[in-house]
Amino acid sequence: MTSAVIVDVVRTPSGKGKPGGGLSDVHPATLLAGVLAALIERNDLDPALVDDVIGGCVTQSGEQAFNISRTAVLAAGFPESVPATTVDRQCGSSQQAAHFAAQGVLAGAYDIAIACGVESMSRVPMFSNAQGKDANRGPIAHRFPDGLIQQGISAEIITQRWKLDRQTLDAFAARSHRLAADTAAAGGFDNELVAAGTLTADETIRATTTPEGLAGLRPAFVDEAMKQRFPEIDWSITPGNSSPLTDGASAALIMSAEKAAQLGLRPRARFHSFAVTGDDPLLMLTAVIPATRKALAKGGLTIDDIDAYEVNEAFAPVPLVWQHDLNADPAKLNPRGGAIALGHPLGASGTRILATMLNHLEQTGGRYGLQTMCEAGGLANAVIIERL
Repeated sequence: MTSAVIVDVVRTPSGKGKPGGGLSDVHPATLLAGVLAALIERNDLDPALVDDVIGGCVTQSGEQAFNISRTAVLAAGFPESVPATTVDRQCGSSQQAAHFAAQGVLAGAYDIAIACGVESMSRVPMFSNAQGKDANRGPIAHRFPDGLIQQGISAEIITQRWKLDRQTLDAFAARSHRLAADTAAAGGFDNELVAAGTLTADETIRATTTPEGLAGLRPAFVDEAMKQRFPEIDWSITPGNSSPLTDGASAALIMSAEKAAQLGLRPRARFHSFAVTGDDPLLMLTAVIPATRKALAKGGLTIDDIDAYEVNEAFAPVPLVWQHDLNADPAKLNPRGGAIALGHPLGASGTRILATMLNHLEQTGGRYGLQTMCEAGGLANAVIIERL
């Protein structure tokens, strides 16, 4: 059987996802077109050879509507013959795009595919495509009569159930900024970054962040109705120990090992195993645990075989709970910082994390990397790659 390999993966810097942020004046299709064009230029590839472009985007409305992946392909100057589609698995959308691209290669449907993602949270606000807060409650009200809850409340619940305190969350958040700042200062992100607009470096990293400074922030999700429903919550989730609103795009060039050899391109990694699963939609953020176990089992590996773990830092308790239940080495967890510092441009985060993880493996000599992402509705993806 052929291998599905990663030839290259790039991302824009992370821009603050609000008016005035470093990428807020760039149309999201232009953001995505930039990383698509960069992949082609960096690898001297004829874009006509690309069999499909699969892009992730969560808020598919406004400027991100109408199959933004196709718009970006055309904006990047690809031939009209190159198709594209846009997928939504919430925060894991571009990781799912990478799964689909690699699985298409493994199935023989593609020789070359691009997995990518974009989110402009400054220009297309989160939830702007929702038809009311409880849009999907009706069909499942018989199953969840009290209603589902937003992710911030889920983060509070798992914080309480796993007995994490505010100090632990803030210390982890400060660690994220410190590691990201140290990596940036050492040039560790340079190989994955593609300038966008006037932005050349991540503007979400705050090198001066300390646990003491974070301790002064107020909880972000306090709600009187939720206080009555969940009286055990201590309310510890703040803007400081959560991922910020972010603009960004990312893309990975994926192909068969045979096609890479034919084109004279050097594969940087191969896909080893995949998993996707669902879990309790009230806890919502914990599916990363069974998804990881599933990916490890499919790959015939244990957690100790993995050299770096990337667990998306949607909220600080997510990687901490994952680390606890997997008994994982904390030194291998998000070793370059995570979304708390590097941002979480929803649809782009999967391939953003893939870029960061692959460069870390190459720069440290690691062999296996595992990434997993919690997703709204109690979903999670997990993938293991092997550096070549």
